[in-house]
Amino acid sequence: MPPRRAAAGAKAEAAKDVVLDAASNATEKVVKAEEDVKDAVVSGGEFRDPYPDMTIRRPKLPAYAQFPLAATLSFALASTGYSLLGEYTKGELASVSRSQDTWGEVGILAGWRLIELGLGWFGNMDSIDVAAMDLLSHGPSLYLLTAFYGLSPSTGMISLLVDITSAAVPFYLLRPLSAVHSRSSKLHNRELVGFGLQAYTTALSTGIYAVTIVLSLRLLLPRILVIYFSGLPTLEPAYSASYAALLPVALAFGAAASNFIYPPFATTDKVKDDEKIGEFDPATATLRETVEWNIAGYTAKTKVIVRRTATAAFVTAFNTYLACTMTVYGIASTGAATYAAVWVSAVLTSGLGLAYVGSE
Repeated sequence: MPPRRAAAGAKAEAAKDVVLDAASNATEKVVKAEEDVKDAVVSGGEFRDPYPDMTIRRPKLPAYAQFPLAATLSFALASTGYSLLGEYTKGELASVSRSQDTWGEVGILAGWRLIELGLGWFGNMDSIDVAAMDLLSHGPSLYLLTAFYGLSPSTGMISLLVDITSAAVPFYLLRPLSAVHSRSSKLHNRELVGFGLQAYTTALSTGIYAVTIVLSLRLLLPRILVIYFSGLPTLEPAYSASYAALLPVALAFGAAASNFIYPPFATTDKVKDDEKIGEFDPATATLRETVEWNIAGYTAKTKVIVRRTATAAFVTAFNTYLACTMTVYGIASTGAATYAAVWVSAVLTSGLGLAYVGSE
């Protein structure tokens, strides 16, 4: 055989061996990948990523930048939403409310909005919590404008939706849902926040709100409205208040109060300190131990519902008062405080009722 032909044959054989080796290696990798995928399926039908190092994850913002970004997004969404609302309704909301005349008033309202967002963010609330809290705090003033100042219900609802969305969307983008609102997470007493009990607690809070608002409109508010709400167009909604007419309003507030207060309370598990509280003996305790027990001698569940109810009452009182005195014409401080107290009493009574339902 000529040398050139022999060399060519040797090269062909070598190339053939390389191709066969590559094909063999590729086949082994495919088989290995299939085995990895099979191994990734664990009991219960759950799937575990066989290649965790290759999972693409979005970069996480530094902790110090998250709340400022959430606040900035909230103000931007609110500004855009109200601008669009003004164009769509041809300034209907502006016709029944007053704008802020000084930078001091603007600063007070902006500062309060930051406090609201801060309560939600640093209170470890998720977007659903913040949406419920925002409805409880911003709803009373918009109900006043709708019922007594001639604001159309559609404009009132859209305005409330702008407030809720501008607060909840930044939380949704920057913070995952809590275990209470995530159905895939394992949670203590998950059955207590099922559909049946949620419907029951919503009905309870709705009933409390309905009774509180109707009785206040019939017995308390007419005199307050006459004395402290100058320029009020009509008192007819107060005298003609009925449970049927107010049911949609009460249902919205009842659902928000129930969702904000009850689930985190009902799903809170016992902690070690709860046992110490049960072991407290006033006969042998020192003065310091007695004072500490009276101040902080509550179970983890009790602390949760007290904190949630107090937060809801605080934002309801403060936002309603500010909205009445700074965004509506002719409302005196006493009238604004009394009107806010009606809604605060509904929140507090709902908290007491929900505490009784979720108690062990």
